[in-house]
Amino acid sequence: MTLEDLYATILSRKDADPSSSWTAQLLAKGPEKCAEKFGEEAIEAIIEAIKDDKAALTSEAADVLYHLMVMLACRDIPLGDVMNELARRQSQSGIAEKAAR
Repeated sequence: MTLEDLYATILSRKDADPSSSWTAQLLAKGPEKCAEKFGEEAIEAIIEAIKDDKAALTSEAADVLYHLMVMLACRDIPLGDVMNELARRQSQSGIAEKAAR
């Protein structure tokens, strides 16, 4: 499964019955709840990275990616826009990109 496939699945849940899907439940609760869940998962990933538990970090990283995409979908930000921004940044050094902000 690619990130594009996962994002398409998330988008398909936007109008689904919240009782039928965890994704639909999150989206129905709105952007604040989606952001909260993303933050929780990011913290869990940080903890596993510090503990150097590769299996747990792998699992948490998957959760982070999923919840990031749910948050993007909730705010109607296409995954393609994020990918385009990454592609744009690839053409310059990280130091130059940070200085331009």
